[in-house]
Amino acid sequence: MKKQILFVLFLAMALCFYKVCSAQTGKGAPKFHVLALYENGGHHVLFTNAAKIWLNKLAEDSNFTIDYIQNTSTITDSLLANYQLFLQLDYAPYAWTEQAVAAFQKYIEQVKGGWVGLHHASLLGEFDGYPMWQWFSAFMGGIRWKDYIPTFASGKVTIEDKKHPVMQGLPSPFTIKTEEWYTYDKSPRPNVHVIASVDESSYIPDSKIKMGDHPVVWTNDRYAARNLYIFMGHSPDLFDNDAYKTLLRNAIFWAAAK
Repeated sequence: MKKQILFVLFLAMALCFYKVCSAQTGKGAPKFHVLALYENGGHHVLFTNAAKIWLNKLAEDSNFTIDYIQNTSTITDSLLANYQLFLQLDYAPYAWTEQAVAAFQKYIEQVKGGWVGLHHASLLGEFDGYPMWQWFSAFMGGIRWKDYIPTFASGKVTIEDKKHPVMQGLPSPFTIKTEEWYTYDKSPRPNVHVIASVDESSYIPDSKIKMGDHPVVWTNDRYAARNLYIFMGHSPDLFDNDAYKTLLRNAIFWAAAK
């Protein structure tokens, strides 16, 4: 009987200690789990390196976890089941394994979690001998990559849906300093909900590579899973840009929520 009483007291003390520690650190169980897919090479690696530093700090401060993978070989249904958000940090929609393609499509179609894609996620077409992923093209609004500004330009991004949660706390317009500004064979607007677009007349230096109606932030609300594409994602100087950091932070918390 005495041993039982001591055991109960020990459990009570352990519980109190846990509660005190949690109150002091402000942390309990992680709010959610993020899987980030990124390219470990190429001329976007400086952006990726800066993004990881910022993301790791955000995860620590905001009490969520983030795991990184550099290719799609490990992407399966069972892996994705551990995550509430898939962050396509800097990775094109080609050269995925068949297993990864099937798992990702199921993840979105069956609302297993949310998705945020940056920059290279709209690099749709036939590249490096791979065919275009037709499902992903439809997911992105039925577009195909056409061209880009290789010499880079700054541009002003105008918010079209100021009430959307991912745009809370952002000015309109806000300036992106260094970007490639992809163009596509057509605007995705008829097939997606456009949240922001770039004003091509604001390019510095000016460029002949334009597409007219040029969305740069959108969601495809034909899918129940929360999803958001943010075109901007080339230069590490984006993590010196308060508007961009606010946008990405908002996007992560919005897409990870049920």
